[in-house]
Amino acid sequence: MSAYFHLKPSGSQWMFNLKAGSGEIVLTSERYVSKQGAQDGIASVKTNAPLDARYVRKNNSAGSPYFVLTAANGFTIGTSEAYSSGSAREQGIEVVKKIAPTAPTKE
Repeated sequence: MSAYFHLKPSGSQWMFNLKAGSGEIVLTSERYVSKQGAQDGIASVKTNAPLDARYVRKNNSAGSPYFVLTAANGFTIGTSEAYSSGSAREQGIEVVKKIAPTAPTKE
């Protein structure tokens, strides 16, 4: 299986997940009011994913590392899962950089 964006409704809103070839979710979007908004979010991920400066490296309240992908305006366009280590987080970022720009969208 190849990497792809899974676009789906979430209640009355829309969201997407970027899934790696293994099927694992590597990035989860914010919620959007419209399907078009979520599609625009996917386009923003494709544009911003290759740029290291767009990744904000954080730790959650339990101390686990994760990352946030931001647009040029600083708004969050996707959040990762929590990782077991900083190096695992960096590997996750590299996966998103590699697969996001060319990943197709599926509903």
